[in-house]
Amino acid sequence: MKTIYSLLGGILIGGSIVFALVKYTTHYQDTHVSSSDSHSVSKSVPEPLYWVAPMDANFRRDKPGKSPMGMDLVPVYADSASSEMDSVGLVKIAPNVVNNIGVRTAQVKRQSLSQPIQAVGYIQYNQDTLVHIHPRVEGWVDKLYVKAAGDKVEKGQALYALYSPQLVNAQEEYLLAAKRQNQNLIAAALERLIALQMPAAGVERLKRSGKVMQTVEFVAPQTGVVDNLNIREGFFVKPGTTMMSIGALEQVWLEVEVFERQAAQVKVGQLVTMTMGFIPGREWPGKVDYIYPTLDESTRTLRLRLRFDNNERLLKPNMFATVVIHSEVNQATLVVPTEAVIRTGTQDRVVMDLGQGKFKSVEVKLGLVTQDYAEILNGLKEGDSVVSSAQFLIDSESSINSDFLRLQVREEADVAMDHSMASHDNMPVQIESAMVEGVVNQINKDTINISRGPIEKWGRGPATLDFVIDSTISPMGVAVGDTLNFTFEIRDGEFVIVAYEVVKS
Repeated sequence: MKTIYSLLGGILIGGSIVFALVKYTTHYQDTHVSSSDSHSVSKSVPEPLYWVAPMDANFRRDKPGKSPMGMDLVPVYADSASSEMDSVGLVKIAPNVVNNIGVRTAQVKRQSLSQPIQAVGYIQYNQDTLVHIHPRVEGWVDKLYVKAAGDKVEKGQALYALYSPQLVNAQEEYLLAAKRQNQNLIAAALERLIALQMPAAGVERLKRSGKVMQTVEFVAPQTGVVDNLNIREGFFVKPGTTMMSIGALEQVWLEVEVFERQAAQVKVGQLVTMTMGFIPGREWPGKVDYIYPTLDESTRTLRLRLRFDNNERLLKPNMFATVVIHSEVNQATLVVPTEAVIRTGTQDRVVMDLGQGKFKSVEVKLGLVTQDYAEILNGLKEGDSVVSSAQFLIDSESSINSDFLRLQVREEADVAMDHSMASHDNMPVQIESAMVEGVVNQINKDTINISRGPIEKWGRGPATLDFVIDSTISPMGVAVGDTLNFTFEIRDGEFVIVAYEVVKS
């Protein structure tokens, strides 16, 4: 082994000597050109605009020097200035790393979007046809012809018989006016009977018989079913008492709630489809009948009222139903997969695939966002390629707020050389680690997405990326939204959490 390392050292030394000789020869030739050649050369070589650090596009100087990492500054000329500016925020990743981190891409395409809205609710009576029965006089229920809520009644069917001293007195007044044949008194007495809700059949019977009825029968004003039956025989009632309700079932309502973000997608008259669990496969078509003007302040949802025909009387009040609201199909627009969009609350962006291992984060303006696709209003054009998987890791190195720090990836050969040199010098290979605080965004099977704070010793600003959990620890007790103090190591291009502590608020 010593012989091999001696031979490698000799090769390296020999290579250095050859490089020095070539450099000297070039320098000798450059210093011995004619004055005319020198003049032409000076004209052909432009002056640099400035010098920039090869690993930080923000570090610029007006003369040669060293970067904060000890590397020689690179000159930037007029014809390359624009391309250098375009490289700000550019991330270049070796092909093997692209494969290892599972980068997938998708094309920006143009298509129509439609977002069906799913909601649930309960069947109710059509309030337009729901009738509440109230007496207009005081009295006692002498006879009750309907016995329970849910009984079917026909229009004109007797509901109850009421004994009321007021109705008895009103009948006597009518008979007295009729006996005197005073038309004014007769008209006034009839108006009072009608005002006290004396049934028309009872008034006709009074005219024919000329006898006062001690109990008066009241009939159903419409066909339907009895609901809210609040009386029994012998009950004393007075104006304001809700005796019962009669609801029609030819058409029913369904009240549902949608989220605030979906409010702009619903309109009156929109078609809906309802399904019921008691008849699998059966669908009821309907429409949005009314949109309530206010949101529920506690749930931040908007109530809708839907209308459905019920000629078969299968739909009954208080049944549970699931509905799909069919939103209108928009015109074709630019879309990307929803999973490709990085949403931070203050900014939406995607990672563009520029080809040849080059990536860059760009800000986009979103329109309609569905489960599968997101509408792009600004920031991309048709045919662009975006990253739809592992984009958080790339985006953390192409930060919008820090002019896109660059991700420097060493080839496997360079890493192998570093390890072999460390072993040759009997030095252990050091694993870079850092301790930082962050907020948990998402917990996956093998990774945790965390928005971490800045790492001062590396000169890195805040970023959001995926971390791998070391096999020696368990993420039990960690939930989305928790703040963690954690230590992570960089192993083979992955960020591995080796210790953590949940910060209690």
